[in-house]
Amino acid sequence: MMLKCYDCMQEAKENEAVSVCIVCGKGLCMEHVKVLEVPMKGGTYPLPHKMLKKGLPRMVCQECVDTILGPGFCV
Repeated sequence: MMLKCYDCMQEAKENEAVSVCIVCGKGLCMEHVKVLEVPMKGGTYPLPHKMLKKGLPRMVCQECVDTILGPGFCV
């Protein structure tokens, strides 16, 4: 049995989840998952840090985006 998308279940639909929100942990399908690119710093102490060329993708749901980042934030 596969994990189902929580937001789809709320809409009386059934879709398989492809990801899990890193904040609240609910399963999300491709339609409902939001991808945030989080900037990352490289290097180790005591060497100076520098920004890496590519950020790490983080999967979150729209509810967590709205709650944590604010309603005007677009993903």
